Amino acid sequence: MQRTGTPVRVGAAPPYGHVIVNEKWRGSTIVQGFQGKIKPIFEDGLGLVDFHLSNRSCVLYVSESDLVAGSNYKRKLVRFRKASKLNGIIVVEKTQLSAQYFAAVQKFVAFELGMTLLPVASQTEASQLITQLVHDESKEDSQSPFLKRSGARLAEPVVLALVQQIPGVGKVKALALLNHFPSIYQLSNATAKDLEAVVGQTTAQHVRTFFTHS
Repeated sequence: MQRTGTPVRVGAAPPYGHVIVNEKWRGSTIVQGFQGKIKPIFEDGLGLVDFHLSNRSCVLYVSESDLVAGSNYKRKLVRFRKASKLNGIIVVEKTQLSAQYFAAVQKFVAFELGMTLLPVASQTEASQLITQLVHDESKEDSQSPFLKRSGARLAEPVVLALVQQIPGVGKVKALALLNHFPSIYQLSNATAKDLEAVVGQTTAQHVRTFFTHS
C-alpha cells in the first residue's frame, strides 16, 4: 500500500531469487532483462527506492535523462540518505550523452553522501548488474563458505567491466581483485589494507575512492 509522505519503504525483504521493484519500472528494459534469472515483485509503496535487493540493501537509479535534466536527482538522493539506514547503491547511466555530468555525480555520491555508485551504459547493462547484485546479496546471506565462493562467476562481463572503470585498474588487476573479493559488496567494503595486499597502495586508494568517501 502506498504511504504518502514516506520517502523510503523500510523492511522490504524479497524471497530468495526475487527483487522487489518499484511499480514505475513495470515493462522497462531493466525488468525485461530479469526474465529467467530473478523474479520481480512489483510494489507501489517503495518511495524513493527503485529496487529492493534485500531487507538491508536497495538500488536507486539515476537515468541519462535525470543527469541531463539537472540536479533534481540530488534532492532524491539526499532525502534517501537522511531518511534511511539502508545500504543504498546508486546505479547511474553513463552514456555518451551523460558522460560529461558523470564526474560531478560520482563526486557528490561518493564524497558528500558516502554511498556506493555503480555506472552502467544502458538499462540492459543495469539489468545484468542488478541481477548480479541480487545473487551477491543471497551469497552474503549464506553461511556456507563454499556457496559464497561457488558461482562467483568472476568472468561476468558486467562485473569485470565495472571494476575496470576504476582508475589504474586494468583487466589483470580487475581479475586479481575479483579473485580475492568475489562479489561487488565485498570489494566495495574491503579495507585499504586488504586492497593493498592485492593491488598495492596507490590502486587500493583508487578503489576506495571509487566506492566510498572514506
